[in-house]
Amino acid sequence: MTVPHEGAPLIAVAHGSRDPRATATVEALLDGVRRARPGLDVRAAYLDHSTPSLPQALSGLDEAVVLPLLLTAAYHSRVDIPAALREAAGRTPRLRAVCGPTLGPHPLLVRALERRLAEAGVEIGDPGTALVLVSAGSSDRRANATIAAVAREWARTRPWWSVSAAYASAAAPTPRDEVVRLTRAGAPKVVVAPYLLAPGYFADRVERDTLEAGAHAVAGVLGPAPELVTLLLERHAQAVRAASEAA
Repeated sequence: MTVPHEGAPLIAVAHGSRDPRATATVEALLDGVRRARPGLDVRAAYLDHSTPSLPQALSGLDEAVVLPLLLTAAYHSRVDIPAALREAAGRTPRLRAVCGPTLGPHPLLVRALERRLAEAGVEIGDPGTALVLVSAGSSDRRANATIAAVAREWARTRPWWSVSAAYASAAAPTPRDEVVRLTRAGAPKVVVAPYLLAPGYFADRVERDTLEAGAHAVAGVLGPAPELVTLLLERHAQAVRAASEAA
């Protein structure tokens, strides 16, 4: 098996959205990757709503490292992206491409979340603050369990009043319900940390609903945080290394 080398193009595959802010955020993040690694061919691809598709982004390439621009492993990373990669390989038999893991979970994502909280005026690790970690939610229980595990680890490593998970769709509790529960439980202050990559429907709804429910502050989405730039390059190197070891 011939594998891509360490300079192989990086193809970041995002979910895609009708909201132009989401595409702009992906491009801003990838611009950060390009600045951090001059000379590396960095391209975006989208599963839905936006272009190019993954096969289109791979067009003309002999090798590539495909990285899901997703925060947890679920249907898109386990089914959609491998299927699109097989389609591309069928069109270009000479293509040497490997698929890396999703961005999360990873300690760098927690550092990026803390960056956004600090920007929102939240004291990191404040014992008087209950933190709600909000993901988009998934029908895949494993993905939701991953978010709950991140919340537990965050609570273990920082002296927050508490850290709990909530889900914007497909699972319970909702962000609004979790803010209400914590307030009734006596939390001195409740803040929300969106575990979301880009602005859009979910981010807007989470902010609106949790502020209405009494949240003290809602951090911004992860966006083009420098920690995500570092993480993408780390995942790229990890994918190349894993492919070489398996060859």
